Amino acid sequence: MFGSATPISKLLLQDIGPYQLAGLLYLGAALFVCPIVIWRWHRGRSILPPDALNRRRLWGAVLFGGIIGPVLLLFGLRHALASSVSMWLNLETVATAILAALIFREHIGRWAWTGNVGVVFAGILLGYQGGWAGWLGLTCVAGAALAWGIDNNLTATIDSISAEDITFWKGLIAGAINLALGLAIEPSIPGLPWLGALVVGGFAYGLSVALYIRSAQAMGASRSQMIFSAAPFFGVVLSATLLGEPMLGLQWIACGLLIASILMIFLGRHDHLHEHASMFHDHEHRHDDGHHDHDHPGLQPHQVHSHPHEHHVQRHAHPHWPDIHHRHH
Repeated sequence: MFGSATPISKLLLQDIGPYQLAGLLYLGAALFVCPIVIWRWHRGRSILPPDALNRRRLWGAVLFGGIIGPVLLLFGLRHALASSVSMWLNLETVATAILAALIFREHIGRWAWTGNVGVVFAGILLGYQGGWAGWLGLTCVAGAALAWGIDNNLTATIDSISAEDITFWKGLIAGAINLALGLAIEPSIPGLPWLGALVVGGFAYGLSVALYIRSAQAMGASRSQMIFSAAPFFGVVLSATLLGEPMLGLQWIACGLLIASILMIFLGRHDHLHEHASMFHDHEHRHDDGHHDHDHPGLQPHQVHSHPHEHHVQRHAHPHWPDIHHRHH
């Protein structure tokens, strides 16, 4: 779903400016998840983080992932082929991994780093293919990738509201700001392209981002982003079929490198003795994962549910992903 947004956005840019389109895509995402958020709110669930730390993480994700990233991406689309931009989006994987390892205490093994080198090399090949316009587009997309890398790591550590809540606030706030900026810079009248942008945003930035957030909170930002890097393949295919853009030789080589990068995530294992500190938080969980042993009469261990709960100090060893309970190197 996310991969399809790039070639479709290329078409929408013919009628809508970059700021306006970024705003409409994210407002579409907010509209798509709004019924779920309202349903949770009526059931008495919090749709805003109750603590200051998680609120700062959410507002940071809105700024970098919802405002800065989409605008840079759409400016990049103005200067390069949609198929090349689709491939360049995997630079987000590199930015996410580097930030995860250096700042957000996420363990990344040698296989993941090797895959990231392949992603960088693929982006360089595609930038060289496009000449000066290609390099200008690559620079914009690289800036978007850095912004989304910050967003991904902040989002992966939010543990007090649901993925749909995060998507809603990001879409509503970032979408409204970008649309307002776009109308101030390039005034226009709403029309059928606006409706198309809202629909695309609902699926490509609403449903797809909510699914990604669930993955990031369970597997860590870097690993889920590596799997998410399959999205550009769909963008390249749609660019060729929908826009008639050619599949160049360097793009086929880049595709091979990216496939290898995704496969490398499954080659590494992380298993060691570690200690969990005592904490109280709220997130979706199940009771057969070895970390949630509080009582729920009548609830099956495999059933996923969410509520505020307390963790006691625990020391054990097992293979694990860098989820919200395993934020250590």
